[in-house]
Amino acid sequence: MFDDLRRKFETDGYVVIEGFFAQNEVEEMRKQAEKLIEHMPDESNRTIFSTTDSEGQQNKDKYFLDSGDKVSYFFEAEALGPNGELLVDKHLALNKIGHALHELDPVFRKYTLDERVKEAVFQLGFEEPIVPQSMYIFKNPGVGSEVTAHQDASYLYTEPLKLAGFWIAVDDATIENGCLWFARGSHKSGVHRRYIKNPDPDSEQRLVYTSPPPFYAKNNFVAVPVPKGSCVLIHGQVVHFSEANRSQKPRHAYTFHVVEQKNTQYSKDNWLQPGQRPFLNLYKN
Repeated sequence: MFDDLRRKFETDGYVVIEGFFAQNEVEEMRKQAEKLIEHMPDESNRTIFSTTDSEGQQNKDKYFLDSGDKVSYFFEAEALGPNGELLVDKHLALNKIGHALHELDPVFRKYTLDERVKEAVFQLGFEEPIVPQSMYIFKNPGVGSEVTAHQDASYLYTEPLKLAGFWIAVDDATIENGCLWFARGSHKSGVHRRYIKNPDPDSEQRLVYTSPPPFYAKNNFVAVPVPKGSCVLIHGQVVHFSEANRSQKPRHAYTFHVVEQKNTQYSKDNWLQPGQRPFLNLYKN
């Protein structure tokens, strides 16, 4: 399973491991997400999540900024009315749940701390890995929104940079339902921009990008469809995106990020900061 893992990761910026989790294991993740849906907030606390609007609500919304050590719910723009009322069935309304599932939810914590995860992290050369965030991403049929081209390091920056994402396919991810696309080798071009806490205390925007979005030509990207149960390992600097899901099939995924703690500095400008507890240490749990 782990043959040539680090070489492929460092060459291409991503690695696909099919069969990383068994079918019944990803189904347990799906069922746990369904249980979480039963505890969704009422209309007054519903927050839209979007990657296509840099002036969007999450930039101004304290709910987003304070979600790092909680289980928080983010809705699709097309799923809510002007007063937060649901326009679609609640099981189709969510963009994602984040950002502390790996700590606070027993099912997602179990799979984050799985020995297969630890072995993959070890093979990538991490010595003191910590997990700052996790998300269950829905990308539901018909309403699952686009995720624009980006680098994960824009959001979870360290010096020197050592960041890897684990993206677990809960469904078959296809071109039709919004699989990942990668610009192979783009992780060798540095961090293109940062997403940071706004240094201007008088601004309404709590979080800002340090520069406008770069232009990425689509012909530089390759689609990476994967079967259910696969793990896609994502280098922190590789540029990737996913298109909207306009198909009739879901494309759920569980994802979390690992950063190196040894001899690195986690940026104090990052939107996500440790709460009352330090970030989860992968090897010590």
